[in-house]
Amino acid sequence: MSEPSTVTDPADPRLADYTGLTDVELRRRREPAEGLFIAEGEKVIRRALEAGYRMRSMLLTAKWLGVMADVIEAAEAPVHLVEPALAEQVTGYHVHRGALASMERRPLPDAADLLSGARRVAVLEGLVDHTNLGAIFRSAAALGMDAVLLSPDCADPLYRRAVKTSMGAVFAVPYARLDPWPAALGTVRSAGFQLLALTPAEHAVDLAEAAPHRLERVALMLGAEGDGLTRHALAAADRAVRIPMAHGVDSLNVGAAAAVAFYAVTTG
Repeated sequence: MSEPSTVTDPADPRLADYTGLTDVELRRRREPAEGLFIAEGEKVIRRALEAGYRMRSMLLTAKWLGVMADVIEAAEAPVHLVEPALAEQVTGYHVHRGALASMERRPLPDAADLLSGARRVAVLEGLVDHTNLGAIFRSAAALGMDAVLLSPDCADPLYRRAVKTSMGAVFAVPYARLDPWPAALGTVRSAGFQLLALTPAEHAVDLAEAAPHRLERVALMLGAEGDGLTRHALAAADRAVRIPMAHGVDSLNVGAAAAVAFYAVTTG
């Protein structure tokens, strides 16, 4: 058991992992380099631990001591107890969930290894919005996708906002980077997957007509909000597919589109 220790100085080096959490550029650079990520809230912390991630430390306000008592009991890492105002001063925002944990990252698996045991995968190109990325991981977990593959310029799934939006689903769905892009899409095809590019383009085939749930192995490619898939990714696809729209709507938010497409891919 780690006995909680009270910290009163925002400059205390024990709180270094939690400084400036709202500084996106700083955290994007710092967290992967230092091998850490931040889990926020009771459920997310528990899901990270259940997924086998090792805790570096935990930061709590007093009201969460009871709720997190079993986690504290099992923890070998230090637990820092702070006042809400100090937590806000350190992190840069009001920590209304009252519990943060710094967790150790794990090496990413090789894409080919993930593909060997998968039948339904999502391939994401250029998704830099952490909220959209987290939503896609949550849908991928809920709807039975086996893995997520990311282009090199996609956002970090373990960034705090992505983890929070996914409600910890980023720990449930294995993911890897495809590099170089788009040449590494050949790895997907050589593993026996048909590449379906999701696009609102008129020439694309309706998802229902494509019947992706009947295919043996499917990789569904989605592009960034607004821009969609690049021409290089579209050219690498075996088929372009679309979600039919009504009432003059031309497209869906990428997170919503992913949920619809994942259902079509995984449900007969």
